[in-house]
Amino acid sequence: MNNLAIQVKAGDVKIVDVRTPAEFMGGHVVGSINIPLNEVPQRVDEFKEMKHVILCCASGGRSMQATGFLTQHGVNCENGGSWLQVNSEINS
Repeated sequence: MNNLAIQVKAGDVKIVDVRTPAEFMGGHVVGSINIPLNEVPQRVDEFKEMKHVILCCASGGRSMQATGFLTQHGVNCENGGSWLQVNSEINS
């Protein structure tokens, strides 16, 4: 098990997928939660409760927008890019 997988399993990292619910239902990282990009501003406090957040989406564009916004609001987060990349990293 790699470092990211260990951190996720331990609860030190939360994977948040910012795609639409329909996209999320079509496939996602096991254990990730779905908070669509348009809901991110209203849910900043929820993000602040998480130790560390890795954001993902389809290609990395929406997760990059969310990362920039959340970082400006004091959230410990990073852009993981595509959910497929994050999934691959966790399962490698």
